[in-house]
Amino acid sequence: MKINRTDFLEKELFKNYPKEVIDKAIETNPAQAGIKKEDIDKIAEEVIKFERNAVSGISVVLGMPGGVAMAATIPADIAQYYGYMLRCAQKMLYLYGFPEINTSEETLKLDTETINYLTVCLGIMYGVANANNAIKAMARALASGVEKKLLNAALTKGTIYPIVKSVAKWFGQKMTKEVFAGFFKKSIPIVGGVIGGGLTYATFKPCCYRLKDALKDTMLSNPDHIETNEEKELFENIKNGVIDVEPEELLDIAMDENVVLDEDDE
Repeated sequence: MKINRTDFLEKELFKNYPKEVIDKAIETNPAQAGIKKEDIDKIAEEVIKFERNAVSGISVVLGMPGGVAMAATIPADIAQYYGYMLRCAQKMLYLYGFPEINTSEETLKLDTETINYLTVCLGIMYGVANANNAIKAMARALASGVEKKLLNAALTKGTIYPIVKSVAKWFGQKMTKEVFAGFFKKSIPIVGGVIGGGLTYATFKPCCYRLKDALKDTMLSNPDHIETNEEKELFENIKNGVIDVEPEELLDIAMDENVVLDEDDE
């Protein structure tokens, strides 16, 4: 699932730009390196097309058994569907100015900040409220040189965290039902693969385009971006390290981080 930012940008830019421009794009981001918006958008569209075709092809193969045998392939189909979504999300993050996400090179495990980062991206893909504002405020923070520790804190226990939680809750309640309902349509014998692949093909593109549209208009990718009041408030809270979560969410954070609370803690 992991996309190496340097390798990806080099591969996508070498055909049309000299090495010094590519190096600057990697060191900063494509917009700062002078890569045309039209070129970035075109690459993003090709990325979406490539990942969409790949995930749809796999979905067709997994859907071929049909009938009772189909049940065994549903978890794998759902896993690869979201895996390709996260691949696409990473590529678009890098095209539109975001730094490389953190993983352990040895185990390829994602840390909490990265998981929450990608959760916000999935929220945008599925139109979850406030996810758009979150990614734009995070882009503003990165463009303004806000310390990484403040941004990570905002994602894990600060002002972005409630949005992450709401996206995760939305997926748990709504997407599980919708995804399983869709994938079970592939239980029709023989043509199950065709139905499944078509469903995947039809749903993948709109989700990715929502993320593309959000990322192409941030302070990292568009210097003329006009902030909403919600974005400004989120950015100020990130910059100031504001913790804007409910008490029960703080308890969840403490449990997730294995923090031992004293009985005197409020």
